[in-house]
Amino acid sequence: MRGLTTAKLAEQLRANPLVPLMIAAAVVIAIIIALLLWAKSPDYRVLYSNLSEADGGRIINELDTRGVNYRMSEGGQALLVPSDQVHTLRLQLAEQGLPQGGNVGFELMDNQAFGVSQFAEQVNFQRGMEGELSRSIESLGPVNRARIHLAMAKPSVFVREREPAKASVVLTLHGGRSLSEGQVDAIVHMVSSSVPELSADDVTVVDQAGRLLSQRGGTSRDLDGTQLSYIDEVERSYQRRIENILSPILGSQNVRAQVAAQIDFSTREETSERYGPNQAPNEAAVRSSQLSTSYRGGDELAMGIPGALTNTPPGVAPSPINQPLDDEGNPIEPDELAEGAAPSDLRHDNVINYEVDRNVEHIQHRRGQIERLSVAVVVNYREETDADGDTQRVALSDAEIAQLNRLVRQAMGFSEARGDAVEVVNSPFTLDQEELDQRAWWESPELQAMAISAGRYLLIAFIALLLYLLLLRPLIKRYTEQPLPAAAIPEPGFRATVGNDDEDGEQSEQSEQLEDDSYSPPPRKKRKSSAYEQQLKDVREMAQEDPRLIGMIVRSWIHKDEGNS
Repeated sequence: MRGLTTAKLAEQLRANPLVPLMIAAAVVIAIIIALLLWAKSPDYRVLYSNLSEADGGRIINELDTRGVNYRMSEGGQALLVPSDQVHTLRLQLAEQGLPQGGNVGFELMDNQAFGVSQFAEQVNFQRGMEGELSRSIESLGPVNRARIHLAMAKPSVFVREREPAKASVVLTLHGGRSLSEGQVDAIVHMVSSSVPELSADDVTVVDQAGRLLSQRGGTSRDLDGTQLSYIDEVERSYQRRIENILSPILGSQNVRAQVAAQIDFSTREETSERYGPNQAPNEAAVRSSQLSTSYRGGDELAMGIPGALTNTPPGVAPSPINQPLDDEGNPIEPDELAEGAAPSDLRHDNVINYEVDRNVEHIQHRRGQIERLSVAVVVNYREETDADGDTQRVALSDAEIAQLNRLVRQAMGFSEARGDAVEVVNSPFTLDQEELDQRAWWESPELQAMAISAGRYLLIAFIALLLYLLLLRPLIKRYTEQPLPAAAIPEPGFRATVGNDDEDGEQSEQSEQLEDDSYSPPPRKKRKSSAYEQQLKDVREMAQEDPRLIGMIVRSWIHKDEGNS
């Protein structure tokens, strides 16, 4: 039964020649529509990668609620959304706290059970601190995910048994991104400043490849990342100065400058104390002055050995033992001694202290001081046009080179005491400005995106053209071509009467030969174009394109011959 149904359907399809044409047209239209949908399909980009199962489920539910199309990458490691909605969705999901990333912050302390133990409270506090620090580090651009392990300090009454806090940071960076030395130091200082009793030397930072990003305090290096960045900044600053002052004269693409800077990063402090030479008394500053005068008159005071003689009132002759003698050895009378006696004691002391010159100088040398600059400048040849209109490159003269050298010296602040060196060289460049422009036009991202989009539609148009030429056109030509009129169909025993008079004999013979069924046509010869040959050619083409029509004609001939017989 099924075979009969299939045969009947095939017979119906043969009876209606437009059905295959309609099927082919429907297939072509479906292919073109599929290609257009493919061309208009959005470009999917990564929304989030390496999501936890909980965060992935929450984000997918939110995307389903918003009606956003999404895909999962191979392996399910990344969630893809249309490229024009990536940034909007990230902001909207961040507003709802997604993704949480598995980092629980201090909100863990909000729902603590009543009567929780001190140990559990301390563990929750440590988990909350680790989560907050992880969130802060993940806010940095190059960092995709961060995980922190804290070993809190253990206080003790004994100094030797105290253990300081330590921290380990594991970073998962975005593809193709890296952290500079300054960024790593910032992460280390942020973690050490957030945890009590945690030193920056006890913070270890590791990336997803296991590379140690932080440097211990005991590790000695000549320069760190900050100092290298400062050197690059100084060199670029001088390079821009030189190129900016020479570009208006020579052109922006005709000057290349390189600067090498030697910078001293050592820290030095110097204190000096100097004393000036002695100055004249009338010019020096007096610090202090002390004057002491002691005068003792002629009246003798009580003196001598305590006893009766010392208690004798004045004017009484002393004991002969103590009586003074003259030059001849005779005792001197008291009256004579009183008349010729001089002051026995006079003392005058004058002490003056002058200020001493003193110069105390404290010098702290600045870090990052430039010790020496080396500058190399290459200048392109100048283009000149001769009388014939040809452009050629000509070297600069010595005077022009000297002028450029002076300009470079002024721009860089040349110092002979510092040992700076400048070298200006005139040499032809390999590439011209036109060649550089021709090389750079296709590197534009906008142009590349436009070319990709146009290529998709051109591919669709090419496929549509192939389908039309290879599938639709033959079917349309087969089923829409008008059949030959009855006069053009060769009857049995027909004779071609159209042609030249001199060829009638040949045509008559050929028509008679066509009537003979056992006749086999002789080999074709090269003849002049005639109506007979054109009709024969049309019949052959019709036989190739529609054999059924020829079969029907032959069948009509057979039936006609049977009727005549």
